Formats: sequence, C-alpha cells, structure tokens
Amino acid sequence: MNQFNNQPDFSHELNKFLDEFKSKFKIFGPLSVVLLILIAGFTSYYTVGPDEEAVAIRLGKYIGTYPPGLHFKIPFGVDKVIKVKTTVIHTLEFGFRPAGTARYPINYDNESLMLTGDLNVADVEWVVFYKISDAFKFLFKTSTPVRNIRDISESIMRRVVGDRYVAEVLTTGRSEIAHRAKVLMQEVLDKYDMGILVDAVKLQNVNPPDAVKPSFNEVNEAKQEQEKVINQAEESYNKVIPEAKGKAEKLIAEATAHGKALINRSHGDADKFLSVLKEYEKAPAVTKKRIYIETMEEIYSKFENVTIVDPQVKGLLPIFQNNKVLTQ
Repeated sequence: MNQFNNQPDFSHELNKFLDEFKSKFKIFGPLSVVLLILIAGFTSYYTVGPDEEAVAIRLGKYIGTYPPGLHFKIPFGVDKVIKVKTTVIHTLEFGFRPAGTARYPINYDNESLMLTGDLNVADVEWVVFYKISDAFKFLFKTSTPVRNIRDISESIMRRVVGDRYVAEVLTTGRSEIAHRAKVLMQEVLDKYDMGILVDAVKLQNVNPPDAVKPSFNEVNEAKQEQEKVINQAEESYNKVIPEAKGKAEKLIAEATAHGKALINRSHGDADKFLSVLKEYEKAPAVTKKRIYIETMEEIYSKFENVTIVDPQVKGLLPIFQNNKVLTQ
C-alpha cells in the first residue's frame, strides 16, 4: 500500500500472483499435460458398427461418410462424428401403433380415414418399411426426415385410395394399392433427395368405418353370394357346353366317315360290276358259270355242315356225325 495516496501497489500484487502461479504450475503442470494427452488419445478415434455409417464434420463442414470399422479424427471436438444405421429396416405405422409403443404422433385416429373414388370412407391401416441409403442426405437435406416421410406416405396413400372404388380397396385391390403407393413414395423422396429407400408398403387392416360396418358387411355378403352363383353357373357352362360340342363334333366326324365309306364302297361295287360286265360280254357262258359257282361258294361257306344228296338216289339212310341230319 502506498503511504501517500492510499492506492494499492499493482506491480507488487502482480509479482506476487506470478510467484504463486509458478509454484503451483510446478506441481499441476505435468498432471495437466498428461490429462491433455489422455483426452487427445481417447478422442482421436472412433468405431463404426457393422450396421452403421459415420458422417464426419470438421468445424461445421461435412468432410465425408465412412463405412464400418475403426477410424481416426482430430481430437478436442474439432471433428464431430454422427453415426447413422443404414442397413436396418425402419418402420412407420399409420392408423395404429404396436402394443407397448408411444410413437409420434400420439393421436392417430384420423390418419387412416380416407375418401375413396366413389365417395365412400375407408379405414386403411398400413406400414412403411424403409432404410437410409445416404446418411449425409438423411441428416442434412431436411431437418425432420421422419416427419417428412410420414407426410409423404400419408399424402400418397390418400391419393392412391382416392382413385379406386371402396369395394376394390377393401377386397381385391390391396396389393396393387400397396405397390402403387411404394412407387409414388420413392419418386417423391428421390425428388427431394432425402437419402431414403422405400423397401415395402404393406396394407394391414382395411375396413369400413364402424358406423357403417354392419350395413357394409351385408352388402359384401350379398356380393359374395352373387359371385358364388355366377361362378357356379360358369362352372356348369364350362362343363356342359364343351361336352356338347365334343359330342357334336364326334357325330359329325362319324357321319362324315360313314358317308365317305358308303361312297367308296359304291364306287367299288360299281367298278366291280363294270369289270364283271366287261368279262361277261367277252364270254357269257363261262362268266355266268363262274358267277354261279362263286355265289354258291359264298352261300355254303356260312354253314358249318352241308350234305348234298342226289334226289335220284333211293333208299339212302342219312346218318351223320353229332346226330345232325339234313333233310332235303
């Protein structure tokens, strides 16, 4: 303290502080150096899991995406690493949530109610399966990628369902709707370059609203009965008509073959008669006798046993084998 103006002596105080700091640094200085070396050692590397990719940022600037394995970086927070699971299939549910989960959004009562092309309401529940194809785009192309995926999926599903009748949505068109929604979702995600790959879209429960469900079930049962009767009629038609056509074709073929056989036989008989006539004109007596003999031969060949007896022979007792008697 200065005796003339009661002002503190700053030079004296500064020298005193420096002396104390030097004395303490001799003790804590080596410990600080060792601590800094340990921190640098533990923060100069990182490990990426087999199902992950690492996005590295240096002083706020993107420097690269690195695959699974051991990698090194600049310590003390200069390089920052964000790990993203790129091989895991993620799911987003619409219209329902799995038991025991409380995912965003909590209120999902109206996200599954959709207007169909014939101005009916359908309650459509579906699941989107996706994975991250580009970790950098997923992190930095949009601030809320999961929210964007939900909005895109809901918009696309309403568009696809709105182009179809309610009966198609509830019955036969489910697989086509899911495939169409997947294709359109991927087109929008690629347009915004979000680094998302849609693996599949699957429809879960598709029902009419609870208020009209009994009436719709009655209509659906009537349509099923109608389709059943139509299928039975088509089955009978497919069974009877081909069989009748087959029989008709068989009769036509048999009649055609029989007609050709008669014609060919008539031509043969006519040619035979003409040939016999030609020979008869050359030698009438010989031909007449030959025709007589051939005719008798044909007639007698139809009998098993034939005995010819001269009527001029008298007193002949005809006894033959097997007690068969031919009386003339």
